[in-house]
Amino acid sequence: MRRSKTAAREIRTTTLPNGLRIVSESMSHVRSVSVGIWVDSGSRREDVPRCGISHFIEHMVFKGTATRSAEDIARAADALGGHIDAFTGKELVSFNTKVLDEHLPTAFEVLSDMVLRPAFRDEDIAKEKSVVLEELKMETDNPEYLIHETFSSSFWKDHPLGRSILGTKESINGFDRAMISKYYRGVYAPANLLITAAGRLSHDRLVELAAREFESLAPRKALPKPAVPKSDAQIIIRDKKALEQVHMMLGVPAYPVNHERRFAAYVLNVLLGGSMSSRLFQTVREQRGLAYAVFSEVHNYRDSGCLAVYAGTSLASVKKVVALVLAEFRDLKNNLLPAEELDRAKSHLKGSVMLSLESTSSRMSNLARQQLYFNRFATMDEVIQKIDEVTADHVQGVARDFFQPDRIALTVLGKLGGLKIRREELDC
Repeated sequence: MRRSKTAAREIRTTTLPNGLRIVSESMSHVRSVSVGIWVDSGSRREDVPRCGISHFIEHMVFKGTATRSAEDIARAADALGGHIDAFTGKELVSFNTKVLDEHLPTAFEVLSDMVLRPAFRDEDIAKEKSVVLEELKMETDNPEYLIHETFSSSFWKDHPLGRSILGTKESINGFDRAMISKYYRGVYAPANLLITAAGRLSHDRLVELAAREFESLAPRKALPKPAVPKSDAQIIIRDKKALEQVHMMLGVPAYPVNHERRFAAYVLNVLLGGSMSSRLFQTVREQRGLAYAVFSEVHNYRDSGCLAVYAGTSLASVKKVVALVLAEFRDLKNNLLPAEELDRAKSHLKGSVMLSLESTSSRMSNLARQQLYFNRFATMDEVIQKIDEVTADHVQGVARDFFQPDRIALTVLGKLGGLKIRREELDC
């Protein structure tokens, strides 16, 4: 059993003989503890017939185990005064709970039982198909969700990153117990699992709890690396006559999550459209009144990334908004940032990072991200220093990397009345 400790934060790590990793951070000033069981595999590992199966298994875990019904699980969580939650992403799945420190042993046992011993009963699978299909319909009725999915499917064409985490009607209807059980056994293995916890806790006690539940799992090789995606700079103009607004996304390839210039990219995103004082919010919404919602976002994965701008506007204003976005791309490439704007963006980013780590649940999630993507734990001082080191030259270099006209993808969705946008109109 290997153990190590990070001095700057009260972080300790242990790896069980079967390969299961356990990471904890002690926060003695709080009374809560948050625990997560993380699966180092999300929707990007799914092929077309199994599209959405990671998310479906996440649902099924709550449907009961060999000894607990779904109602038993819900009552156990309520009796502890905490909560049990889960989510599925492109590259991971999380099952997590937050309780008072005195309830950690019981909460951990319930969470482990769910993850290790899901029943996968045929009748529950049939019912949950209906539930997930309704979830899919609900999300598809949301235009912001729909534009993101439409953009992703064209940007990451023919790659799992471009497919919906929820799956499709066809794939969901094709799930059965044999398929679900086979996928579960292949993914929920010690080398592919990580336990993180933060709050008022003893690391040694957490290791005891984890060993009791997980040490019987047979060791297995880690999953192979998934296929590296290649972005596709398509222009998709799609009519959706039921929509009152026109929704647009314009995006470019970005750095992977562990890229050395990632902090400059984060600063770029903040000043472009990641805050209320950002260029796009001020220009498109405040000065021109062309949109209520306009923002930029960065999605980073192990081997790739995307920076995208979203806006909801009128048909008459679509081309104006596109032109304003491209004008900011052009300016960021050609001109150095004013010192005041750079400092404001860096201060915003530092504040966001620090505030995001005030709760035990956010610390627990941060531990998982650091372990899975970096295999080390950065101190807050390190992160602040990296942000402080970003210069105007760094941001301009990132802008020149990102904003290349032949790599810009555009998706427009709404009642479009014959709208056309040509590649030459995306010059920046």
